[in-house]
Amino acid sequence: MINIPKGTKDVLPSESYKWHYVEDKLRRLASLYNAREIRTPVFEHTELFVRSIGDGTDVVSKEMYTFEDKGGRSITLKPEGTAPVARSFAENSLDALSLPLKMYYIIPAFRYERPQAGRLREFHQFGLEVYGATSPYLDLDCISFAYDALTGLGLKNIRLHLNSIGCPECRKTYTAALKGYFASRLDEMCDTCKDRYERNPLRLLDCKSPICKAIAAGAPKITDYLCDDCRAHHDKLCALLEKSGVPYEVDENIVRGLDYYTRTVFEFVTEELGAQGTVCGGGRYDNLVSSIGGKPTGCVGFAIGLERIIMLMEKQGADFGKENLGVFVMSQSSEQTDECIKLVAALRKAGISADTEMTGKSLKAQFKYADKINADYGIVIGASEIETKKVKIKNLSDGTEEECALGDIEARLKEKYNG
Repeated sequence: MINIPKGTKDVLPSESYKWHYVEDKLRRLASLYNAREIRTPVFEHTELFVRSIGDGTDVVSKEMYTFEDKGGRSITLKPEGTAPVARSFAENSLDALSLPLKMYYIIPAFRYERPQAGRLREFHQFGLEVYGATSPYLDLDCISFAYDALTGLGLKNIRLHLNSIGCPECRKTYTAALKGYFASRLDEMCDTCKDRYERNPLRLLDCKSPICKAIAAGAPKITDYLCDDCRAHHDKLCALLEKSGVPYEVDENIVRGLDYYTRTVFEFVTEELGAQGTVCGGGRYDNLVSSIGGKPTGCVGFAIGLERIIMLMEKQGADFGKENLGVFVMSQSSEQTDECIKLVAALRKAGISADTEMTGKSLKAQFKYADKINADYGIVIGASEIETKKVKIKNLSDGTEEECALGDIEARLKEKYNG
């Protein structure tokens, strides 16, 4: 037997309805926020991620699925969705459209890391990207979308953590201060942090090692090094969040792991998924488009890990609804199968989901099957039903029945579903 690759997971028919529920909710919310879907390829040129995410990040240096194609080009399965959207924005001159432009995506993404609960090597993300302005009002709109998405899915005990990591100019001063602080403690820190010290000092602040975390607690704070513009942006955003009723707390250890972030960074976190408690992360990346050859463009966005959201919803007992069949048409014997198929075709044409028995099950077994697939109604067709041209529509949840002419079934059922 050939088994599934490590770090991947099948979404089985018995579970897929949960994904449909979450994705449908997010798509409807996107429509309310005037966001349109964008779809980018599952792989891109490796250079895109090196230039945008940063070759000093863990994603690029350790986690990407990169290979050489038959033409000798370096190709990478996308490890996240933001850089491909930026590439598409620049390449397709989307700045010529009316701005701001709001786009969302639902994608598979790939990172080679140690599999754990809710964190796989192939995972799925919902993301929102807002292009065209540097205003903190767009930060608010983006964060509000994420807040509405999470609360709209019924999630509880989710907290918004917010920070500013400044612009490249004020971050230079801050990075120098960080390196000065950590220099004397580096020998006590983990190997990952020793590597980050040279490549990406900001990441020293969010190491999960207890020792490194304790050392980082005394590090200089980025908010003490923000330039006037970055501080004004951060203060305005905080004021807007307070006015909008989105609860938040400033967390100066949030830096996010990708180089393209500037100014606003945020995470929605929970303590119900263990140490890896982030369910949504995002921020502003005003230099991203220009870093890959496009025009300078203000951008802000976020991504939600769908596996982690569904896991948290399950843990909190969320109601995903159910995927059910409208009508299951049953035959008393194989002689009536053709009539059953004819009725099913008419029901489907009328917009009512329907199916019938085609494998030779007994009538008793057909009722059991209808129950297992959560059919709302059952209709039995036998010789007498064909002769009288009348059937009984049975409500399979409460057992009640009502008689109906064969020719009126579609109309009667449409009344039931449309109230």
